[in-house]
Formats: sequence, structure tokens, C-alpha cells
Amino acid sequence: MHIIEVPVVIVGAGPAGIATAGCLNKLRISNIVLERDDCPASLWRKRAYDRLKLHLGKEFCSLPHYPFPSDFPKFVPRIDFLRYIDSYIAHFSIAINYNCSVDSAFIDQSSGKWRLLVTNNSSGASEIYEAEFLVVASGENSEEYIPNIKGLESYQGESMHCSKYLNGREMYKKNVLVVGCGNSGMEIAYDLSIWGAYTSIVVRSQVHYFTKEMVYAGMLMLKHFMVEKVDKMMILMSKLKYGNMFKYGLTRPKEGPFALKIKGGTTPTIDVGCVEKIKKGKVKVYPGISSIKEGKIVKFVDGQHAHFDVIIFATGYKTNVLKWLKDYRNLFNENGMPKPSYPNHWKGEHGIYSAGFSKRGLEGISFDAMKIANDINFILTSRVTVSTSFVGQKATFKCNSQTLEPSIQPIDQLVDWSLQSLARSSLPKGLSFDVDFSSKTYAY
Repeated sequence: MHIIEVPVVIVGAGPAGIATAGCLNKLRISNIVLERDDCPASLWRKRAYDRLKLHLGKEFCSLPHYPFPSDFPKFVPRIDFLRYIDSYIAHFSIAINYNCSVDSAFIDQSSGKWRLLVTNNSSGASEIYEAEFLVVASGENSEEYIPNIKGLESYQGESMHCSKYLNGREMYKKNVLVVGCGNSGMEIAYDLSIWGAYTSIVVRSQVHYFTKEMVYAGMLMLKHFMVEKVDKMMILMSKLKYGNMFKYGLTRPKEGPFALKIKGGTTPTIDVGCVEKIKKGKVKVYPGISSIKEGKIVKFVDGQHAHFDVIIFATGYKTNVLKWLKDYRNLFNENGMPKPSYPNHWKGEHGIYSAGFSKRGLEGISFDAMKIANDINFILTSRVTVSTSFVGQKATFKCNSQTLEPSIQPIDQLVDWSLQSLARSSLPKGLSFDVDFSSKTYAY
């Protein structure tokens, strides 16, 4: 079987994979993106509700080297974000092989390179890719996550993950329970109420909630003030806007929103109007689910129970990395997440990288993409090949052609780095070296 060889293989054509490919292309490093679906950014294109938009200002959400158009609104709607993604792919001439499912990725012992066994879902053919560098960009949101709830398998109503929810048009006058109070859960609950559903939401834990304008102001303040001071301002704004929500079933964490985000990736909820619906009784808050009883009865941990026609799980996603990445221990843990914590999560051993696993949204994706591309570029441009022949006390060292990219770093700096590395090797000390850079010779 023919082996497709490429310096870098990127798995996943979501924003993380696309951003990494764009950064590599800008540095003229050949790469290919493998995508199991038939389109880029399939989560945004196929598995997102109609009213979704970016909850952060567009200046915090652009991908590397390509800002959003000036005529885009501050908070970019889903359809415009997809237009931006398509434009990014065209601008950087990103090569994507669609309908390619990676069945297995491992280090080939004979070549020392990454070998990927791939199934082409269109033709059914098997393909083999080989690369020195592997970028795992399949992300944190590869598969829907629905918690294991006692009795769910016998529930006689309709249940779905929020990735299947588009709008509440078909939910008019139905009793609908949304499980999860993150951004998706709160926004879907609001949307259902607008469409005339009798809406309830499960809120199991403490949560910070702000308008998108508050979060935008907070992001700007973080450029000038310490996190602790900004968090105090954020909480004050939230209290002035919403008051004490304890009697409605909402409580705030003691720790500030940005401190929590930095510590563990917990994101504050962006309120698009759901909190006001809760205060007016249009959306009812329940604690965690205890079990599902006969028919359509849901029992909650505080002893309450209620009848629901539909349950929508806004309970997030999980990664599928461990299903196909065999030599995952070079970077990932048993949960399919990077072992190192931010900001060192993006690089592992033996040429493996992760993009889009920082729990920091599109801003984190841009950070990952630039780090990965620059690191791969540094490795390639720093590489020297030692000649086996010596002329007197001189040896000749040749770098690959990518060394001559003037935008990378000064040639002299590169030579110095190469010689420092060689000085630590087993070669005799005190030798002078001729370093050949395509007709430019530097004598030492």
C-alpha cells in the first residue's frame, strides 16, 4: 500500500487544526489536515443551535494572522463565523482531506516517524500517512457527553444532546428540561422560553453569570489590572445587575470568575436573557437529577419530581483521542487530555503536539497554533547534517533548505545555535567549521 509522506499531519479541521495549518503554511512548512467529516468546523456547521454567536468580542476570537473583517459585529453570529473560517482556509491555502477517519496513530519503530492508518469514508479505501510531526487537533469536543442517570434508558419522552438542538419551534407548550447551566444550557433554556415551551433547567453547582458586555469589559480590564481586582469589579457588576439570586436557585462561587478560569478552565456563564426569565418564573430552576421514574417523571436530589416531555442535555463533550492515538503517553493522560498544564500543554515527546485542549476557547487555540508552528519551524531550521569527510581540521555542515527563510531568525544566530549544540556532542573540541547555507559559507 502506498504511504503518503508529509512533514506534518494535523488530525481535525476544527478551528484548532485550521489555525495550526495556517501558521505552518505562513512558515512554508508542508502539512495536511485529516478531517473525518465532510466539512471544516463541523461542530459549528452541523451541531450548533441557530441563535449561537461568539460570546466574546471578536478581537479576542480571531485566528492567527487574520483578524475578523471590520464590518463584522462585535459578537460574531455563527453564520458569520463560518464565513470567516472558510475565508481563513482559502487565504492560507490550507489542504484538508475530508471524510478521513484516523483509525490508529503510532510511532513506527523502523522509521521513528508517526504512522497513521486512515479510512477514507467516501471510497472505503485504507490509507497510510507518515509524518515526523503529529498535531492532535481533534479537540475537547469530539463526542457528546450524557451523564449516566438511573432510569434514563426507560424514559418514555424525547431526550437529546444539545448538539441536536436547533431551535424551540417544535417545543411549543411542551414541558422541557434542560440539564446543564453553562453557556449552551442557559441560552437553550432562554430560546425554549421564547418559543413558548414550559422550560426548566438543572443547576447543580455554583455559577457566575454576566452579560456578554460585562465579560467584554472584564477582558479589556485584564490588560491593565490584576485578576483579583478585575474579579471584584465583575462580581460587583453582576450583583448590581441581577441582585441576590439565591431564592431562585442560583448561587455564585466564592472565587472570582477569571481566577476560576485560569485555575481550572471553568468558564463563567454568559447570560443572554435567561436570568431574567428565571426571575419572572418563565424558567424554573431544579437541583441535580436523582433518577428518572416511570414514564416521563424526573426525580431531583431535593425530593421534588416533575413530568417532562423532553430532556435536553447541555452537558458538554468529551475527547476521543484515546480511541485512535496508540502512543498517547507521549503527551496525553488516561482521560485523553494533555498531561502538562497550561501553558505547557501543547507539546509532548517524539514530535507530538496538541491544539485546542487548553480550555481557553479561540484565544487558547491561537496560542497553541502559533506555539506549535514556531516550534516545528525551529526544529527544522536548526537541523544540521554532519559530513563524514574532513578536510584538514575542518568539517562541513549543511542545513536543509528551509534554513534560508529570512523571516525566521538571523542566519548568524542560527549558526551560533548549531555550533553550541555541536560543542556538546562527541566531536573533538577546538575544530573550526564551514557551515554551508546554499552558497553562503560561514567559517569558524
